[in-house]
Amino acid sequence: MSISTAFLPRRLQALWRSPTGGACVLLLASVLGFGLANSPWAGAYGAVAHWPLSLAVLGAQGPRTLTAWVSDGLMALFFLTIILEIRQEISDGHLSSPRKVALPLIGALGGMVVPALIYVFTTRGAVEAARGWAIPIATDAAFTLPIILLLGARVAPAARVWLMALAVFDDLLGIGVIAIFYGSAPCWPALGCACMVLAGLVAVRRGGVVNPCVYGLGGMLLWGLCVRAGVQPTLAGVAIGACLPAPLARPGLNAVVTWGVLPLFGFLNAGVSLAGAHVGMLLAPVPLGVMLGLVVGKPVGVFGASMLAARLGVASLPEASSLHMLFGLSLLCGIGFTISLFIASLAFTDPALVETAKLGIFTGSLIAALSGWLWLRFGGRP
Repeated sequence: MSISTAFLPRRLQALWRSPTGGACVLLLASVLGFGLANSPWAGAYGAVAHWPLSLAVLGAQGPRTLTAWVSDGLMALFFLTIILEIRQEISDGHLSSPRKVALPLIGALGGMVVPALIYVFTTRGAVEAARGWAIPIATDAAFTLPIILLLGARVAPAARVWLMALAVFDDLLGIGVIAIFYGSAPCWPALGCACMVLAGLVAVRRGGVVNPCVYGLGGMLLWGLCVRAGVQPTLAGVAIGACLPAPLARPGLNAVVTWGVLPLFGFLNAGVSLAGAHVGMLLAPVPLGVMLGLVVGKPVGVFGASMLAARLGVASLPEASSLHMLFGLSLLCGIGFTISLFIASLAFTDPALVETAKLGIFTGSLIAALSGWLWLRFGGRP
């Protein structure tokens, strides 16, 4: 699926083809969403973001608002494109050996354990805060990728692949944590049907079927069954990305995701209202634990685990990547927006705790994004 740009002026054509163009649009859309949520038009923005939209066939677990459809539905396409890129790197690129794949996986594990420990230590004695230990464990790939693209040559290609693989592993592990510690019992019949659909897709791939309609219909069915089963539906995008045969591994979705899905996602999810918030609220146990987990725990866990794995010889560092570069990317791992917000809504029944957790998530993610960008932009040579 390719999109013609012949009708655009040359400068716009260059912007369209440039990886930084989509990154700029995502960041601008996110800023616009945040600005509207904290403006006199906040009511209209909220009405759009929470516009009722549901399908009876998906049951009570299905998306019920526009924001939920973008986050749970369209973002599956984003994970599909990321998995395809990682597959390419595993085939003949920067992740072409087990030791190179081990590095982002070990980094993701470290980036989950250390933030959780910091949160638990920070909130000790606050019983009501205990269930929020998993809030700072996630990295939001949708917001880290555009920052990396904006940095251009200051981030080596191998290091970018490492961080994207780490973010995917992080999301998968985070979804596992949600299912084990925060989820209700899945709908086993729907989950069984999803497994059968996935097995069918694997079978047709091995049978040499390359018809994109087969995988498209199978992917939509798999996504719907994941919803009915109570499983994070973006996993369907990961599964389809892993199942596509090599001739379809470049489906041309990058432009759709870059210029459509991600800006819409940023616009709807960055609209965190700061009404009634003040600096003193950040010192409460929940927001302080979340913020420290993201800003301190994430880089310490990711960078520390990665360096330990490399020192022990179980993993290889990305090619042409300095320790300075990897630490800066580890700082960006503290951007834990979407999954963190989701875990906060599951962890607490008290709306006040949810709101303070959101404040910690937003502040911590913003600090992580700025510190990582400044570190990589001004702290070293390309």
